Amino acid sequence: MTYCVGILLKDGIVLASDSRTHAGVDNFAKFCKMTVFERAGDRVLVLLSSGNLAGTQAVINVLKQRSEVTSGAPNIWTARTMFDVVMLVSDAMRDIERRDAPFLESGPVSFNASFIVGGQLKGEPPRLFRIYAEGNFIEAGDETPFLQTGEAKYGKPIIDRVLAPATTLADATKCVLVSFDSTMRSNLSVGMPIDLVCYERDSLEVRKRRRFNEGDAYFTALSADWSEGVRKVFQELPDLQW
Repeated sequence: MTYCVGILLKDGIVLASDSRTHAGVDNFAKFCKMTVFERAGDRVLVLLSSGNLAGTQAVINVLKQRSEVTSGAPNIWTARTMFDVVMLVSDAMRDIERRDAPFLESGPVSFNASFIVGGQLKGEPPRLFRIYAEGNFIEAGDETPFLQTGEAKYGKPIIDRVLAPATTLADATKCVLVSFDSTMRSNLSVGMPIDLVCYERDSLEVRKRRRFNEGDAYFTALSADWSEGVRKVFQELPDLQW
């Protein structure tokens, strides 16, 4: 399991993913689930992957290989819009599924890959999408400004309560990290390191990227302060009058 989240705001996008993968209770490993395609001044694309690790890695490698071809079909570097980028990711997912699915049918693991894709291409605003395992996708907007994949239920309540149209990138970043802290406390299949990108609108480059490893001083303090704050507010709630 994994946890990935993207938040679209008027000032930019915040995207984060954990790094834990497992194939059973005694087989945990760490793999980065964030991939960044960046050409300063032209485009920033961030992909967060969830699902079968072999499948998601294959999709990423297909995108990278296709991006090295300088002529022919559009690729990550030549796509005109974010919608076109998401179509390329979707096509790569379906290509890998067509290749692998028949061989996986007889085993315990099926092809399962999904992505959150966010970023900005020069000439259009930042955009954020979630691509489902079947290859279809949805786009975030004013009514639904954040998208999640993986173990989403534990981290969703804090985002629901905090996020508003006027939320700043700084506050959204803290909200995302608290969301991860809540998730990791309740589900062992999500774990550090956490990869985080805070993309500033129209910058067309990644200026704020951070990896939070186990024992990170800021994350540890944030977690402790949040826990203490929740306990304090709970103690101040009025007692039920029977």
